[in-house]
Amino acid sequence: MPRAGLTPELVTAEAAALSDEGGFDALSLAAVAKRLGVATPSLYKHVDSLAGLRREVSLLAVAELSGRLQAAAVGKSGAEAVHALFRAYRRYAHEHPGGYTSIQQAPTPSDTEAYAAFARPVEVIAAVLRGFDIPEAQVVHTIRALRSSLHGFVDLEARGGFGMPEDIDESYTALVEGFVRALERRPGPDGRAEREVGN
Repeated sequence: MPRAGLTPELVTAEAAALSDEGGFDALSLAAVAKRLGVATPSLYKHVDSLAGLRREVSLLAVAELSGRLQAAAVGKSGAEAVHALFRAYRRYAHEHPGGYTSIQQAPTPSDTEAYAAFARPVEVIAAVLRGFDIPEAQVVHTIRALRSSLHGFVDLEARGGFGMPEDIDESYTALVEGFVRALERRPGPDGRAEREVGN
């Protein structure tokens, strides 16, 4: 029986759920239509193409991740904020693997809506990093290093890349602590560490 009250938001939400269940790359209009109980052509009233639907899924995902990161970091600073960001990022990747995959390719600057949406989680991370007095010219590089660390870990984890018996949560904590130490010991303009741990 067809679903009543079909909307673009509902189509996107169901597509996001499907991508979490079966993988973002496997997402199709036919699968979404079947899940909603409608014929595939009916979706074109709400989405213009598969590419358009995937874009909507990525916008939903990046908004969700931004909200998670913001909520995790609010009221925190320094090492505590970094730990909170890392935890929230990994949790989102676990809970929404399809959505997480959908946001790994940056949109083009010509897509101003998507470009602005994808900037929001970066802005949250940048705000946390300001607590470490990172020079403006180094902020983007530091964010890229942080994202690479996060993504490398969660991607390996998702693919079953950690086969040894040691606790994976402990490994993740070690990753976070290592990144925090790197931020705290970052050389300043005079070549000395910006922060002396323990002071």
